[in-house]
Amino acid sequence: MMPTLDDDPFDDAILTDPYEFQTRLREAGPVVHLPKLGVYAMGRYDEVRAALTDWESFVSSRGVGLSDFAKKKPWRPPSLLLENDPPSHTGFRAVMNDVISPRTMRTLRAQFAKDADELAEELVRRRRFDAVTDLAEVYPLKVFPDAVGLRPDGRENLLPYGALAFNAFGPDNAHARRAFAAAEPVLEWIAESCRREALSGTGFGASIWAAADRGEITPEQAPVLVRSLLTAGVDTTVYGIGNTMYAIGTHADQWADLRDNPGRAKFAFDEALRFESPVQTFFRTAPADVEIAGTIVPAGSKVLLFLGSANRDWRRWGEDAGTFRIDRDAGGHVAFGMGVHQCVGQPVARLEAEMVLSALARRVARVELDGDPVPKLNNSLKGWASIPVRVTPA
Repeated sequence: MMPTLDDDPFDDAILTDPYEFQTRLREAGPVVHLPKLGVYAMGRYDEVRAALTDWESFVSSRGVGLSDFAKKKPWRPPSLLLENDPPSHTGFRAVMNDVISPRTMRTLRAQFAKDADELAEELVRRRRFDAVTDLAEVYPLKVFPDAVGLRPDGRENLLPYGALAFNAFGPDNAHARRAFAAAEPVLEWIAESCRREALSGTGFGASIWAAADRGEITPEQAPVLVRSLLTAGVDTTVYGIGNTMYAIGTHADQWADLRDNPGRAKFAFDEALRFESPVQTFFRTAPADVEIAGTIVPAGSKVLLFLGSANRDWRRWGEDAGTFRIDRDAGGHVAFGMGVHQCVGQPVARLEAEMVLSALARRVARVELDGDPVPKLNNSLKGWASIPVRVTPA
């Protein structure tokens, strides 16, 4: 018999601190029924990873939120990447893999480093700052739009738009309704920014339009792919850098380790993504009956995958899975998803985080919390609205 939990994972208490619920979810069984939402849930690493990589049994084309696109029209045209499946998905993914390629990332490295150094220099001079509003939001809103080729004005619009996209994956609750109201004034700016004429002649956006010129995608599909970058390219990185700074601010020994081993900056980011995953959940839909560990999930069911829970599963990460430790091999975490839908922009997020952590590690001997952090609740994301910190220059 399938276990049942009478919790609402989108309740404010669980969104604020999901870990006690996630422990019960994992220990209840490999798949659990959540009757309050009418969905099935998985929180263990092996099952979550298997579902992410099995796009035929757990489709994304019916939406990666609670809403089933087969039953309800989505609030915007579906993403050609996130809300699409092979074979249609394959060509779009190939275009984006070429746009955000290792060669492209090498060309961005020097400018990302320069911008990180300038921001770190300013913040260390101030000694006290907010790790979210002065750092985690400021840096991605500078380097990522530059890399896309967005015009300078209006970049702050990316934050309410990203918040809307991730809140909309959950139920129609107060968080989703507030996000729709906050983002409504910026929707026209987002659409306008995806047009060829609004983008610079170089950058990710221009490269996507060049794919349209080569006939790899249609001119109508190009702005939808640019929109995918604007949807997920800032908010998730803001949460990722913020969560990393929170982990560092509460683990002085790990900052000291990073100072002694600066080459661990990118591994520290991976461990922070595992320890406190920015994207906590994504839905899939079972198009046919599917067996999970001897239990049948019926056709047409929504299945909620807890990425954050999988990243703390002791079966995969050991008894200290709930400990932040930058010398851990966090490879294989599912914070960026897995399989054909794994985050296409992760090389950008990884480079941003590596540059920020490296710039701070060269200048800061100690990072401490300087007040109570304020959670930022979102139906899909886990992070902070504010993290006051105090730094001691090296």
